[in-house]
Amino acid sequence: MIFNWFKKKEPQDLPDFWNTYAKNFDQKLPEKISDVRFVVLDTETTGFDFREDRMLCIGAVSVQHNQVDMADNFEIYIEQEKFNPESVEIHGIIKNEKVATLSEEEAVKHFLNYIENAVLVAHHANFDITMINKALKRMGLPKLKNRILDTMFLYRRTRITSNLIDREKNYSLDEIAEAYTIDVSDRHTAAGDAFITAVAFLKILGRLNKNGQMKLKNLF
Repeated sequence: MIFNWFKKKEPQDLPDFWNTYAKNFDQKLPEKISDVRFVVLDTETTGFDFREDRMLCIGAVSVQHNQVDMADNFEIYIEQEKFNPESVEIHGIIKNEKVATLSEEEAVKHFLNYIENAVLVAHHANFDITMINKALKRMGLPKLKNRILDTMFLYRRTRITSNLIDREKNYSLDEIAEAYTIDVSDRHTAAGDAFITAVAFLKILGRLNKNGQMKLKNLF
């Protein structure tokens, strides 16, 4: 008998925690931006290789009603099976650091429970979302179902249309923070970067939605 190990799982084969997460998407997102729950996130990782590197920490905070909800936040550290001393210089997470950690699988379960059907926001979002999706793939699960916004692309839209402006410039989070005078003392921690990105996101929304009438669909 030949087994197809890569056969896609049927919905009934997926674990209960995934089905609970997926059921959130039965509910339609609000049209009004201020009514939408956004989850702004950041990951710290052992490196930038999607195949070999792993997440060390996921930090996130909720944005709703045009404000950061500090009471609705998320931070979780993940057990280190891979260690890259070079990345420690960026995030400062050392091997065997004395913080509570969870397995990658448990961390992802908690994250799915936290985000529900929120619109996810990140700076250079492709990296963080791909890292999370790779973890889901290792668990035999589909990709995230949430809609995604990238503050880098949103910030580009706020720039004055001019031949003197590089419309393809790849803005860093530091550049945006400087432009909006955002404190970056907690830079390069997952929770800190998530908060900085959340503040930047609100300032960007203020520029894009000056009359307060913009719909969620207009952000994509």
